[in-house]
Amino acid sequence: MSASILVPHRQRHLKWPALDPLEWLLMMLCGTLLFLLCLSVVFDILTRLAGAPWLWLQEVTSTLSVYGIFFGAAVATRRNEHLYLTAMSDTLTGRARNIVEVIIRLVIIGVAVVMIVYGYQNFIRGFGSFRMPSLTPIASLYAAIPLSGALIALFAIEQLINGMKNGFDHPADPMTTGHG
Repeated sequence: MSASILVPHRQRHLKWPALDPLEWLLMMLCGTLLFLLCLSVVFDILTRLAGAPWLWLQEVTSTLSVYGIFFGAAVATRRNEHLYLTAMSDTLTGRARNIVEVIIRLVIIGVAVVMIVYGYQNFIRGFGSFRMPSLTPIASLYAAIPLSGALIALFAIEQLINGMKNGFDHPADPMTTGHG
């Protein structure tokens, strides 16, 4: 299946085509995680109603939720869909927009570095704590944080480099303006 199916052409000037398959993979992963999350909640409810709860399903549900959130944050960064930040910069043009866009990307990279550093520290410490009832190290849950941070940093750097080279302004999307 082609990555172009899920990768929007909006803001193509800020993206490297080489990372499109990664975005596609992350979108598929997020969809799968969301489906499995819903399924695990349904099974959790059904088994409790039947009087034979599967306690380990709570672990599964929390893991799917955490990974879905953190990988979803990486996808939102690649797609430039962090609403408040893009709404602010979209109102500007020219030099003012470039300055705000660069600041936004630098803040995102800073947050990503914090996620990588402290997420990794939590991951390492997580081998000393265990989830109940499976006794799985809680590190398995914390692993999503530095992984997501690395992806967010990669996508923010991609946009920063391409935005500095090609400009951050993007042509109107014909699908949203009604001209196409």
